[in-house]
Amino acid sequence: MKTAIGSGNGPSVSLQQQHFQREEFRASVRALLMTPLMSSVDDDFVAVRHQAEALREWFARETGWILQVEREGARLYKRPGNLADATRGLFGYDRRRYVLLCLACAVLERADPQITLRLLGERLLEFAAEPALDFAFTLEAQHERRELVSVCRTLLGLGVLHRVAGDEETFAHAGGEQADALYDVQRRMLAGMLAAVRGPSAWTPEEAPTNFDARLHALVDEQVADSEEGRRTALRHQLARQLLDDPVVYVENLDPESRAYFFNQRGAMAARLCDAAGLVAEQRAEGLALVDEAGWLTDVAMPAEGTDAHVTLLVAEYLAAGVRLRRAEGANLTQTPAQVIREHDIADFLHKAKGQYGRYWRKSAREPGAERELAAIAIERLEKLQLAVRKAGAVLPMPALARFALGEAEIRETRNGPAQAADSLFGPA
Repeated sequence: MKTAIGSGNGPSVSLQQQHFQREEFRASVRALLMTPLMSSVDDDFVAVRHQAEALREWFARETGWILQVEREGARLYKRPGNLADATRGLFGYDRRRYVLLCLACAVLERADPQITLRLLGERLLEFAAEPALDFAFTLEAQHERRELVSVCRTLLGLGVLHRVAGDEETFAHAGGEQADALYDVQRRMLAGMLAAVRGPSAWTPEEAPTNFDARLHALVDEQVADSEEGRRTALRHQLARQLLDDPVVYVENLDPESRAYFFNQRGAMAARLCDAAGLVAEQRAEGLALVDEAGWLTDVAMPAEGTDAHVTLLVAEYLAAGVRLRRAEGANLTQTPAQVIREHDIADFLHKAKGQYGRYWRKSAREPGAERELAAIAIERLEKLQLAVRKAGAVLPMPALARFALGEAEIRETRNGPAQAADSLFGPA
């Protein structure tokens, strides 16, 4: 007897293919969110290329971000939902290093297909001498050579440079004629570095912005159709960008128009974004968080391994305990000022915690006075996760920090069912 294809106890080939396509699409969305500039040697690039058309449509519809996929790599032109967020950026980069990165890209844009580290540095020196930059840089000191090496390693990681021979560490240490490295310049990856709506080279001298905020907006501001539908689409894109790019979106940080749209659409929006990116939505009175339970879609994981991560978790518990206490007392955290906790209070707490947990920390963290540096690191990490903010010299816990408080969940009787955990915060529910 002939057996029909797909019959039997197991799933049909068609269903298996659909499941594979869905999982490959989800993995590609997650990969692009973490690596928006992806080279062809990246492990996830094959899947991104398979799903290119579906990915382009999804990102354009949900976020308004443009995706380009070519043989050499992929570029998702992400633009932040909140331009005022100062916690973004490359790890370890300050203004000086960003200037070096921009100058290095300018040198590479004019360079031959191959360039040495030494030649890159020498040409960068010529660019840095431009009086309008008000920027000083040489290659004489070791720490300056290390800055250039750090920029090169960033470009290597982004796929803009490919090392052919040599070693950057030798250049940083010695700086002699024999200490050098040779790179291939990947033109297509270099061209994708700037995620701007309008590049600075398109500005005429008369219309060029004169301050930082104006320059930032001129780079990324997009044209919005002058219609009700156009404004709704812009609001949806703005909120989707924040939900995918930020740990949590708080209602109190939204303007009235965005807030009204958010309250009306957040359930449907969260469902679409979570389904595509493999996230879990946590909706509370104060806002919405899309949680990655695997912990891959984040630059700053919490909890995580290491001294800094452990200290951050301890500080989170310390701050959250005060939130839970005030919550038990019936305080409205959105209307009542939080208890004033300053950075030295957190340092004092870590000084006491050192006696109990110090044996698990790295040696330098156990040195006298190290708690001040640890407190600064912990606060910075909590700010990046939008679990705390610094305001007027105080460290203020944000509502989502309640998920890190220790203790019993608050139980409330509901009219339509059995007792449930309170859900007015991002704590246990």
